Amino acid sequence: MGLILLLMFGPALLFLVLGIVIHRNDNKKTAKIFFILAGVYLLISLGTCGYLLATFSLH
Repeated sequence: MGLILLLMFGPALLFLVLGIVIHRNDNKKTAKIFFILAGVYLLISLGTCGYLLATFSLH
């Protein structure tokens, strides 16, 4: 379960942190790309992994 949550939120948080660090170094265009990547990854991972977690059962 922890591995799935790491796959869901790990890369998005990494992209977000990278975007914040790059934004502070006055490279706004690259930071904006990382923010968009973080949002897209989070949206796709929550959709895909969220669906798999919602339908998972041990019958």
